[in-house]
Amino acid sequence: MVHDPLGVIVNALRRILANLKARQHIEAYALTVVVFVFALLSIFSDELNDNLRWAVLLSGLGLLIYRVTLPEPRLTAPADILHDRSIYERSPVSSLFETARDVRVFAPSAVNLLSAQTCETLRRTVLARRGGSVRVVILDQREREAVRLAAAQLDESVDFPVQRLPAALRTTMEHLALMSAWRTAGSFAYRLLPYNPGFSLVLIDPDTPRGRLIVEIHGFHNLSTSSRMHLELTRDHDERWYAYWVEQFDHIWNAARQTVTPTGGEAAAPGSANAAEAQD
Repeated sequence: MVHDPLGVIVNALRRILANLKARQHIEAYALTVVVFVFALLSIFSDELNDNLRWAVLLSGLGLLIYRVTLPEPRLTAPADILHDRSIYERSPVSSLFETARDVRVFAPSAVNLLSAQTCETLRRTVLARRGGSVRVVILDQREREAVRLAAAQLDESVDFPVQRLPAALRTTMEHLALMSAWRTAGSFAYRLLPYNPGFSLVLIDPDTPRGRLIVEIHGFHNLSTSSRMHLELTRDHDERWYAYWVEQFDHIWNAARQTVTPTGGEAAAPGSANAAEAQD
């Protein structure tokens, strides 16, 4: 197989940047830079102190020995990341908001997630923190054809439906309108997407090492709303696909229609410094 050298380099740089952003392997990268610098200086100069050369060499050897002693990465069992909504009966998604500073949600209606109780939880946790940010995107109810198609998938293709998308959208829009008028230390904003891409997202502090995201795949036919497949990922599970889904929300946010001025401080942009400290 012939590999694209440029593609290999680009992928390597992306991996390094992702590791640095997540504060992973910092010592290895720092020492690598030092080793390369001393190697280049050794080529062009014979005046380097031998003690310095030995110090760099021994530091590199020590780091290699240290890395050998680290335990093997734990292989995540599918049951740890694959499940349906029943898992949240024991530990609701809203419980993850207690220590969060950055929450991002996309869902066609988000009516189940953004209940009155969850909205109150967001108010006293994320939105109560200076620099806290909550951003929500739902389907634009003015896009009648998009709503009709989404309803056919989410309501009519379920054996035991308990709600209808148009009514759920009206309920969520009322919640979002009320929340947009709150006076809070953190910032709140919502936008409207013109079509349903077939999944829902909940991101919690996604730009931090402790970040977590939940992806709900809508599928074509389901026994019930609760039976849809969920993926729950952290950076440790799979850094590539974790970053992929974070970027999916960023694309959705940028494509969605802004409706109101964000409340509180300015709503944090994707990947903003505020983050440092999904469901239909």
